[in-house]
Amino acid sequence: MRFRSIASGSSGNCIFTGTKRTQILIDAGISCKRIEAGLNALGLKGTELSAILVTHEHSDHIQGLKILSKHCQVPVYGTAGTIDAIRASDPEGVIDPSLFHIIRKNADFQIGDYLVRAVPTSHDAADPCGYRLEAEGKSVAVLTDLGTWTEEQVQALQGLAGILLESNHDIRMLETGRYPYVLKRRILSDFGHLSNEMSGKLLDRLLGPKLQFALLGHLSEENNYPEIALMSVRNEINLSDSQWKAADFRIEVASRYESSELFEF
Repeated sequence: MRFRSIASGSSGNCIFTGTKRTQILIDAGISCKRIEAGLNALGLKGTELSAILVTHEHSDHIQGLKILSKHCQVPVYGTAGTIDAIRASDPEGVIDPSLFHIIRKNADFQIGDYLVRAVPTSHDAADPCGYRLEAEGKSVAVLTDLGTWTEEQVQALQGLAGILLESNHDIRMLETGRYPYVLKRRILSDFGHLSNEMSGKLLDRLLGPKLQFALLGHLSEENNYPEIALMSVRNEINLSDSQWKAADFRIEVASRYESSELFEF
């Protein structure tokens, strides 16, 4: 299995995972040109994609979806509410309706080599979710855009080999920054985004002997720095009662502008 973040940040998100036979994108929130460049760097073309899994309909997760789907005829998977919201944003019908596949949360479905499960998330979108994907005896997950986390998510994401997890903002930077009050309240709410500290607490619950890497993603451009996110998450792990320490694992920050290292396992 291969895994790479092509882009992750508040301005656009696109994550790749693939086997020899099955190639999947989680979100297409950057331009089609950037997506194609990211795929080309992996030796792939858009026409070779097996599916695009959409977490929710916000623009930083579907910006390149219309053009990519139209040009490459890639199947699009999402929850019923997410698919309805995408259709509403596409009145011209650029995306062929036959490409849409509605999935249910907490129910496994197959895409080629992958057994996929949509994990419910709390966010101010129509019907959002994250994804756990299993193939070749290994599991990876993408979990972003959630204002809080639950025991249900913790249980659904045990035994991972890798994860891209939201670490959106530093609370102090957000509270003292230039965002309007209403936007600050939205981000800090249970339907907003995970702070660095909340991300660290969740990651601490997901650590285990199978975990090979954790990428911190969806960082705010205004209210976070990679160094602060990494330090805060590591501190939460080291201060917990867990048997694990941050140094036991590879924890890195995914860039909004550049692809991450390619993880192969």
